[in-house]
Amino acid sequence: MALDRLVKLNHRMSSMSDAKLRHAIAFEAARLMYERVESEYFTAKRKAAKRLCRGTVKPSDLPSNAEIRDQVQAFARVHEGEARTANLRDMRVHALRLMRVLCRFRPRLIGSVMTGHTRKGSDIDLHLFSDHLEPVTAALDEEGLQYDVEHKQITKHGETRVFTHVHVFDVFNFELTIYAENLAHYVFKSSITGKAIERASTRELEELIAREHPEISIEDAIAEQEEAIDPYQLFRLLLLPLENVKQNPKYHPEGDVQFHSLQVFELARDERPWDEEFLQAALLHDVGKGIDPYDHVAAGLQALEGLITPRTAWLIENHMLALEYKAGTLGHRARKKLEESDEFEDLMILRDLDTRGRVPGAQVCTVDEALDYLKELDRQSKWK
Repeated sequence: MALDRLVKLNHRMSSMSDAKLRHAIAFEAARLMYERVESEYFTAKRKAAKRLCRGTVKPSDLPSNAEIRDQVQAFARVHEGEARTANLRDMRVHALRLMRVLCRFRPRLIGSVMTGHTRKGSDIDLHLFSDHLEPVTAALDEEGLQYDVEHKQITKHGETRVFTHVHVFDVFNFELTIYAENLAHYVFKSSITGKAIERASTRELEELIAREHPEISIEDAIAEQEEAIDPYQLFRLLLLPLENVKQNPKYHPEGDVQFHSLQVFELARDERPWDEEFLQAALLHDVGKGIDPYDHVAAGLQALEGLITPRTAWLIENHMLALEYKAGTLGHRARKKLEESDEFEDLMILRDLDTRGRVPGAQVCTVDEALDYLKELDRQSKWK
């Protein structure tokens, strides 16, 4: 009898240990996904298990995708607070607007914006049904939207399929997945729950917004969005061509203007991770080189007029004068004028980063990743 009790006690302790391990793996996997270190549940849980366990982990010890998703949502509630609710509402309105534009392709909203399980950096996911890609991109072109097309090959159960994704860059980024028209009524399964995914047609999304966000008028909200100018689209249009703008290797051994700008942005993010205006100046300080290389400061400021704050504009306007200041070639009056500015210290920091951001082969983010970071800061500042 004593032996039986001991066996039962050991089993109970083992079960408690297994439960704690499972929870710890779910927590770590969720952290990796919330911080965008990993994007796939399978990879996140395997990496989390490897970090937490010395030996082999049994499949039964690994948390389900649903457990990790719930933990990700807990992170979002703690870190994003009320801003998350407002963000979800705005994302749903943006989704509705694009779904109306793409109505001929029978769009269906899926994913976190549909279920409400959004977190920092979430995309808006739509399924579209068209036998050809070109009509979809033509509709996006007509709206003046920027996008990239990705053909992704997936092999599952020995079968290889190619999926077409269109990544639309807007106030909120979209991922459109294009399926054949005859799959419009196909029941897609969730990788998280294994059940049929939740999805909404245009009409169903209108009803969802009216039910869960009764404080807004849908038509007024969409009209407001249509009138608003998205500065990030313009920033992207100005930054992308800089990849082809070469610089004098004597002063810029790192190469093209875009690579230099991204280096300066990365350094600025390390220096001032929450200073949106400073980060914008770091990223955009040389956009004028793609317009007028002989007077890139004036050209850049003209292109950015009305889209950046006076502080950001001042930093960009004076970043070349700061070079002369550092070199000791700037006149007395101009030196004194810079020194009297409240932003003088920040200008000198930007100047230093501009000089340091000239390393060949340095690791940098992409233009879209930089803009996503700035957009997230912008959203957070609006809901504080």
